[in-house]
Amino acid sequence: MLWIRCLLCLLMLSVPGASLLAASVVLGPGSSGQGLNGQVDLLEDPSGKLGIADLQRADVQAGFRPADGRESAGRSPSAWWLRVTLQKGTDAPARWWLELGGMLVLDARLYLPDGQDGWIERVSGERVPFAEGRDYPYRRGLFELPELGDQPLTIYVRSYDPAGNLFPLRIWQLGDLQLMSGEENFTYGLIYGVVLALLLYNLFILFSLRDRAYFWYVLTTGCSLLMMLAMSGHAQQYLWPNIATPVWLDRMTMPSLWSVLLMRFTIALLSRPGGSPWPTRVLNVVCGLYGVAILINALGMRHEASLLIALLPVLTMPIALGWAALRSWQGFVPARFYLIGYGFVLVSAVILLLRAGGVIPPLPLIGYFFPLAVSLEAILFSFALAYRIQMLRQEKAVALRLADREKSARLEQIQRSAEELQGAVELRTAELADANRQLQHAAFHDSLTELPNRRYLLERLDAAMADSLRRGESLALLLLDLDHFKPINDQHGHDAGDFVLRALGQRLQAHLRRGDFAARLGGDEFAVLVTGPGVKSELPQIVERLLQALNQPVEYGGVSLLVGVSIGTARFPDDADQLTELYKAADSALYQAKQLGRGTYVIMQ
Repeated sequence: MLWIRCLLCLLMLSVPGASLLAASVVLGPGSSGQGLNGQVDLLEDPSGKLGIADLQRADVQAGFRPADGRESAGRSPSAWWLRVTLQKGTDAPARWWLELGGMLVLDARLYLPDGQDGWIERVSGERVPFAEGRDYPYRRGLFELPELGDQPLTIYVRSYDPAGNLFPLRIWQLGDLQLMSGEENFTYGLIYGVVLALLLYNLFILFSLRDRAYFWYVLTTGCSLLMMLAMSGHAQQYLWPNIATPVWLDRMTMPSLWSVLLMRFTIALLSRPGGSPWPTRVLNVVCGLYGVAILINALGMRHEASLLIALLPVLTMPIALGWAALRSWQGFVPARFYLIGYGFVLVSAVILLLRAGGVIPPLPLIGYFFPLAVSLEAILFSFALAYRIQMLRQEKAVALRLADREKSARLEQIQRSAEELQGAVELRTAELADANRQLQHAAFHDSLTELPNRRYLLERLDAAMADSLRRGESLALLLLDLDHFKPINDQHGHDAGDFVLRALGQRLQAHLRRGDFAARLGGDEFAVLVTGPGVKSELPQIVERLLQALNQPVEYGGVSLLVGVSIGTARFPDDADQLTELYKAADSALYQAKQLGRGTYVIMQ
């Protein structure tokens, strides 16, 4: 057999360029942990059909070129063959282990000579179960080599993955690997522990608050933890050791799913009422494209899926970062935490893409970049959520204090009125009935239109809300604002304006249903309280009837005065469950109606 090997060597030397091939790797006592790619020969197989028997042909052997330290072929649809020759040096151990560092490669195969001019094939990668893809339970593929003697040992490795070929090779003594593995597991364990603790903590908060942003945060963090486990190889080792990596958990699906959840969290965190909707729409479209990538990967188009996944961040990064920067500039502090956390992940993602594309080598430290970045992101996103909840609580506290002050003011006013009334009773008993009527009317009615005033409306609204809750019914608050009222005062005088206000107040009263309530809030503003079992179904007809009646001209001194009206409507408890929030919702709807061109109405949805 020795003469056959000598003949093959002579044939190799006769091939042009053969002198450029890498030399044998001479292993010494200190070679454990040494990378081999600097002395590896590389062959691209575009057809993917070459087998180990084909590699023994001289024309195929002539295609090998030195890898020159190259450990990745990027997103290449070709299969790649590596050839390395190992030789035992002086005082070197005879037993060695070979590490296939491309643990996430779809299909990795090692070919060892069987001593009978044949080859032993060992399969690793995502297509085989964990135990089948290695000789030792290590997160990367690890295979025991035949005992080295005086003769060199040539081995071949085949790597195939259209999503990115990674083929770093490293030689080990098992004891050294076990020590290094222990240090790795300790570091990864700390990272996993931090992410898991944040996940459980925020899951508890989610159950307490039922907040949408916390929901997406918990899903994103859980998915990132699973993705880190898969990328490190620990998921294959501990979560599904007896099966090949499912397509819904492979290196294409998991990052896509994580990106979708991250975009949904971004929308939930950065969105605000009345804000611009276009970032949300674009990010939702991106989520759909990630879904397309997952689908075409499941259909076997792994190369196309990887290209789509690599291109999508080019669209999402500027939008997410720009949106967060804008919200931060607007004073939304959680957006600042988001910017920093997302920035860490973007840097690590760029590094991973460059590694997958073969731009940078898959150095051991690069494996820690993404887990560390995701851990920092989870911490900062948790801070962002906590600060957001604090802001919401502060806003709620301010609203409650405002409501308390308004209620206290009403109570104080009533108390003062009662004290004044008591003094009048003591001084002029004979005038008691008339004084009481005048005080009550003055306190709760508008002197111009004789309609109830704002104070009376708030009292009536407070009681009506409590009554509607007991009955299980809805009520609606309508805010009305006259359009083009100021020109009437300017052109025809304030008497004309007062006449118009009285006339419209009378029309308003005339077109209300029994049980409904109208009030003048001041100036050219009116309000209507609509109650009863048919509020939801009859509200549009009620609003349209009022709008048609109030938009009719008012005759004054032989002149038709045209005054329009805009109406904003909010319902309790559908749109708000507190008095102040209901008033704000109706006022917001009124503002929208005016923005639509006036002379119309908006019912808050």
